Amino acid sequence: MEIIIKSFLLVFLSEMGDKTQLLALLLAAKFRKPWPIMAGILVATLLNHALASYVGSFVSQYLSQHQLKWLLAFTFIGFGLWILVPDKDESFENKHRFGPFLTTTVAFFFAEMGDKTQLATLALGANLLMPYS
Repeated sequence: MEIIIKSFLLVFLSEMGDKTQLLALLLAAKFRKPWPIMAGILVATLLNHALASYVGSFVSQYLSQHQLKWLLAFTFIGFGLWILVPDKDESFENKHRFGPFLTTTVAFFFAEMGDKTQLATLALGANLLMPYS
């Protein structure tokens, strides 16, 4: 139970001031349908973090704790530098062909890639932050 509480708190604190909060506000203003948007956020987050925890546990079988910490640090720095590169297409045009649920699910899944919460989940999956006794 302790690992669940610590994981929840780590991800909760990591999400504060995150770009996905702004995305949620944008989608809510655009579609004005909170339930499909919240469902899309839930599905995208579960898929993204399941993928991150699986990759973390898989990679931890082949690399030492020391190597994993460096890999995670360089990955975090790399994604941070990638964020500094501006997008080529600044327009956000949605033709409403996919609806609020699918649009939110896809947008959130990709917005969470390389996010600090995904990297925290990857580290938890690799057992780097809270090793078991």
